[in-house]
Amino acid sequence: MQLHILVGTVHSNATEVAQTLAFAAADLGFDARVLPMDALTIEVFAQDAVFLLCCSTTGHGDLPDNAQTLYQSLDLQPRYLGTTSYGLVALGDSSYGDTFCGGGKAFDARLQDLGAQRIGEMCEIDAMQSDDAPTQALVWWAQWAAQLPEPQGAPSTA
Repeated sequence: MQLHILVGTVHSNATEVAQTLAFAAADLGFDARVLPMDALTIEVFAQDAVFLLCCSTTGHGDLPDNAQTLYQSLDLQPRYLGTTSYGLVALGDSSYGDTFCGGGKAFDARLQDLGAQRIGEMCEIDAMQSDDAPTQALVWWAQWAAQLPEPQGAPSTA
């Protein structure tokens, strides 16, 4: 099974998380690819894959610059995404209050509006609570990955 990890980031924190999760996915037999959101559009969701969005937040709940094109295409080229399954890792800073993890939450709301199906709960990583985002994401990953179908040729857990 293909797992495409789409990364929206400003200071590479989300990229570090995505790379850590890609290694964890490969250990379970997934074909994991980390794709920066730069220049991606809604067309990326036409691929036969499960998607994991790793998105940081900038300013007061805003999307990173490299995620803008993808997010805008969800509005400018909307289509039904009912066959799309995704998970979400949102990075933010809780000192910003209501806009905490706003980048990831914006993607989550818009994808659900288009019919995409989120698998499990969103992982919210708070820069005020943890300076080790990859480790926090791995704890979430263990529960999230258990909800995915086993990839073909995956190591047996029995």
